[in-house]
Amino acid sequence: MRHEATLLHELVEVSAQRAPEQVALHDGESDVRYGALAEAVARFAGGLAALGIGRGERVAIYLDKRLETVVSSFGAPAHGAVFVPINPLLKAEQVAYILRDCGVRVLVTSGDRLAMLAPSLGDCPALRHVVTCGAEPPGAPPAGPALHRWSELLATGPRAGHRVIDTDMVGILYTSGSTGKPKGVVLSHRNMVAGAKSVASYLGNHERDVLLAALPLSFDAGFSQLTTAFHAGASVVLLNYLLPKDVVRAVAAHRVTGLTAVPPLWIQLTQVKWTEAAGSSLRYFANTGGRMPLDTLQRLRALLPQAQPFLMYGLTEAFRATYLPPHEVDRRPDSIGKAIPNSEILVLRPDGTPCADDEPGELVQRGALVAQGYWNDPDKTAERFRPLPGRADGLVLPEIAVFSGDTVRRDADGFLYFIGRRDEMIKSSGYRISPNEVEEVAYGTQRVGECAAFGVPHPTLGEAVVLVVTAPDGAGADLTGLQQLLKERLPAYMVPARIELHAGPLPRNANGKIDRKSLATAFRDAQEGAAQ
Repeated sequence: MRHEATLLHELVEVSAQRAPEQVALHDGESDVRYGALAEAVARFAGGLAALGIGRGERVAIYLDKRLETVVSSFGAPAHGAVFVPINPLLKAEQVAYILRDCGVRVLVTSGDRLAMLAPSLGDCPALRHVVTCGAEPPGAPPAGPALHRWSELLATGPRAGHRVIDTDMVGILYTSGSTGKPKGVVLSHRNMVAGAKSVASYLGNHERDVLLAALPLSFDAGFSQLTTAFHAGASVVLLNYLLPKDVVRAVAAHRVTGLTAVPPLWIQLTQVKWTEAAGSSLRYFANTGGRMPLDTLQRLRALLPQAQPFLMYGLTEAFRATYLPPHEVDRRPDSIGKAIPNSEILVLRPDGTPCADDEPGELVQRGALVAQGYWNDPDKTAERFRPLPGRADGLVLPEIAVFSGDTVRRDADGFLYFIGRRDEMIKSSGYRISPNEVEEVAYGTQRVGECAAFGVPHPTLGEAVVLVVTAPDGAGADLTGLQQLLKERLPAYMVPARIELHAGPLPRNANGKIDRKSLATAFRDAQEGAAQ
């Protein structure tokens, strides 16, 4: 009997051995218990063995949140393969790129998704097998890969897989880059299991917790809802419908105790009604994927007074980095906290020396959570994953740390504050401006629903600040009044030269974050078109 997990799939095994009748997943109207989940994981691994899938070969999962998604994600590593979760919002061309980029051997998807992908699969030469869930695929099967039904694959039963140790690859998570195609972040069993144990320790997760999986499982923070819950023996509610009212209903219906989301979703959740039943079960709410606006945090605390706020920061290249304990939120609500357990955060100058207190520098993370690099991309890997400076002279092998590209500062008490991404910083009138600073003040006026700031070329300033906003919920937009408030509350060089009203929600990237890059591109294209 295993007493502690060291490999990803063992998170399920250990909890199943400890409490096989405990509910692991709420999937629609069905409850899946740990014993049944562990058996399904073993059967999926056996199915891959029957197909002859080699050690380290990639198994892509292109599904919404459902039982088969979870079983595949843990069953592929149980065999010794590598799982590749693909955001279900991606279209055929984007999915095919990922399949080609990491040479996917097996694709797990649904019949209707396969029909959409079929014209693109001919360009995926490594693909040998497609496993379909749910209804039969419409139309003729795609030429090339062998087609298998989910039930047939699991019917083969458990079989011995490949030997696996904790430094082996377990998953490749594709993350949007600031330029070019998405990058595949290679994670090991150790990365994911250490992350699960660390996050569960500071969130205090236990077997009575019910976590809502609101974020995509292809997103590191989304998948973390599974790993932290399974480590603690808790339950996870799989939610595919992400209108704010659906989230509130799910919290109430399942008595959810833990909810993690990104700032755009939190902003929306402050604009809907929370019944007493919905809010009473929440033990904590956690933020990731960018700094939560102070106004949004204050509204959430008023709506959910009994829930502890955890403000977190992380990057896919290291799964999770920092958190701010709830008892510090009143004193420093704009901080991203300190390093999570079993990790260390450094703030370094370009020459690798440590920054002084309150001196901006690059956030660098070391420890068990640092990923193995980017799949098949040595140049980007060398740029982001570099030897840690300042090691003891007698140590021959270098330690590789991840250089985040994010600018932060550390105060005299050791708390970190996010300033911005280097590739998003606005350079105007000789100043470096974080878009977060402008957005924070805009949210504080309570004259916007959502907003995004970015820089555009300017003949004398270098770049001018543009702010794109949506109207606040249930109210009209007063751009003149907003501009006046920003002039009163921002230094002159930060005041937007232009405020644009955007109809409807701002665009998101695949992980649910507001997509500044696409907004900036659309604005520039419109300006160029008007000038012609």
